Amino acid sequence: MDERTRAKQKAKLMELLKKTGLYIILSFIGVFMVLPFLWMLSTSLKEPNLVLAYPPQWIPKPILWRNYLDAWNSVPFGRFFLNSVFVAVCTTMGQVVTSSLAAYGFARLHFHGRDKFFMLYLATLMIPSQATMIPIFIFMKKLGWIDTYKALILPTMFTAYGTFMLRQFFITIPKDLEEAARIDGCNHFTIYWKIIMPLAKPALATLSTFVFLGSWNNFMWPLIVTDSMEMRTLPIGLSAFQGLYLTSWHLLMAASIIVLAPILLVFIFNQRFFVKGIVMSGMKG
Repeated sequence: MDERTRAKQKAKLMELLKKTGLYIILSFIGVFMVLPFLWMLSTSLKEPNLVLAYPPQWIPKPILWRNYLDAWNSVPFGRFFLNSVFVAVCTTMGQVVTSSLAAYGFARLHFHGRDKFFMLYLATLMIPSQATMIPIFIFMKKLGWIDTYKALILPTMFTAYGTFMLRQFFITIPKDLEEAARIDGCNHFTIYWKIIMPLAKPALATLSTFVFLGSWNNFMWPLIVTDSMEMRTLPIGLSAFQGLYLTSWHLLMAASIIVLAPILLVFIFNQRFFVKGIVMSGMKG
């Protein structure tokens, strides 16, 4: 065996050792990240007196599936769930529409001061939401929208982040398609609706996932603008299982599993577009 062959074998062995070590580290990190979810799932199936038992019992004995039914019935959980679904879907659809229209204007239309307006709009990302929360609340109160769906949905339907993300994707779409459509007599809206939007499905799916996740988990804004139990959303509803002196951990974890399920479904449905959307929206034209 000559020296060159031994060098190749040594290089292959080193590469195999590196990959093996990397996979072991990633597996350890993955297990470490999944442990809280496993503990949540295990706790949701336990009896109340076994939740804080030591050593912890990962496989409950007995397994109490009725904890999920008790969690659903102990508070108006069905109403909270419908409110969250309605608010999250409306917010997602609203942000996709407003962000895509604004992104099309900033990416495809040419007008005086376009780039300056875009940078000014993008600068609003640096303003923390806590700084605008009180002025928006006062505005909602003067309009008489407190404790309504309008207060929950409309202020969150506009985002500079979504506009930036879609604009970066729209820039990558070849302009030849747009010019061909103009020759066929298409106006700006037809080009936007029939050419740009179908080609932007990866970016739209990515934005929809981010927006739905943010709206579904939003706690502070619904807490501020809602007063009645009928208008509460799931993040606020989960706090009903926490008392001043006692927390029903088994019901809280069961309710958390129910809250987590729609998010997983949305991610699974959009995952084939997710990575592609993130990569493509970061490209420059």
